[in-house]
Amino acid sequence: MKSLAIIFMCYLCFAGTCLAQPVSKGTVYGTKPTPTQVIEASKLEAFMGNKVRITTDIKGKVLKVTKQKGGWFDIDAGNGKTITAHFSKYDITIPSELKGHYIIAEGIAQKQFIADDGQHMAGDTPVGKKQHTVNADPKRSITFEVNGLVVE
Repeated sequence: MKSLAIIFMCYLCFAGTCLAQPVSKGTVYGTKPTPTQVIEASKLEAFMGNKVRITTDIKGKVLKVTKQKGGWFDIDAGNGKTITAHFSKYDITIPSELKGHYIIAEGIAQKQFIADDGQHMAGDTPVGKKQHTVNADPKRSITFEVNGLVVE
């Protein structure tokens, strides 16, 4: 029984190393981006200006992979801010080893809408205890829907 357990553990270790996706320069996830004008992630918010949504290519460092299935990850936007990114197609899986790598991603950047900002337009604005409070995190103001990315 003990030898069976050892064989099983060896199998799991071998299978884990064979199935792990290597992250190296040029690795593509999703569709291969064709960047024409690449914007640094730290300059994206200023580049957007008053626009709420734009299609663009960004370059940045992956801070963490929050969910591998569906490709959910955070990109460093400078000054302590992050850009929350995810793939438009859910069937894409990214490895957690993508953390710390620089990427070029192609997709749609969108400023986060805070519903509580427009509540006064929906009717009377309550005062006192029922008054609305905005619980927005100013460090997470942009989301990015990725069509494809390449590791630099």
